[in-house]
Amino acid sequence: MRIVTWNVNSLKARLPRVTEWIEEVRPEVLCLQETKMADEAFPALHFEELGYTGAHFGQGRWNGVAIISRVGLDDVVANFADGIEPDTEARIITATCAGVRVSSVYVPNGRAVDDPHYEYKLDWLDRLVAHLERDTSPSADVVVTGDFNIAPTDADVFDPAMLDGGTHVTPAERDRLAALADWGLTDLFRGHHTADGLYSWWDYRSGSFHKGHGMRIDLSLGTASVAKRCRWSVVDRNARKGESPSDHAPVIVELAD
Repeated sequence: MRIVTWNVNSLKARLPRVTEWIEEVRPEVLCLQETKMADEAFPALHFEELGYTGAHFGQGRWNGVAIISRVGLDDVVANFADGIEPDTEARIITATCAGVRVSSVYVPNGRAVDDPHYEYKLDWLDRLVAHLERDTSPSADVVVTGDFNIAPTDADVFDPAMLDGGTHVTPAERDRLAALADWGLTDLFRGHHTADGLYSWWDYRSGSFHKGHGMRIDLSLGTASVAKRCRWSVVDRNARKGESPSDHAPVIVELAD
């Protein structure tokens, strides 16, 4: 069972590339972020023709998250679980796929540490933990995957000194990742890779991709039972190449049956 996360940076603009990639890789579950479309514009019928059922939570030109699955899509929750202050933006959707409770998340960027958006980001991550507590259990098969806009450690950025004092690497952001770990989630990719220089996002500017100037901010986190099933994980850098790519690459995890 392959579960993939991919910030596509506009599904409308990237649909031909996403379609080609799906036909080649055939993941069981694909979680998308930054679809940048309203729910009524989501190409559900197109994905059905490919053999997938889709659930989308969007708001038009900004944000937007989706889960498409060919192994079932049940108990869909758009936004945070009941009892938690709902987000005003479309950044989280959750569903059960073949017994795995999957959340596709697009964590706020934060912009700058002195920007109100940074406090929004930290609060959003606190609400994510509360969502998990209400929606599921650490003893269940749970995957939270998406664009976290946080590099977990300095090994996940090309130049820690350059980013020091900016968002994505602050202690407060990494503390929120630690809170997710305390709840019961582990970094599935790091369970198979320990090397530096393994990134999932590269800026469009200055030839960053070809220079290797990136960050690993697209994460797949799983509970202990999922981590035991995880055979391998990889960033598909090839999907970042070619004409008009997203600035993010898909991150794949494969679980044993």
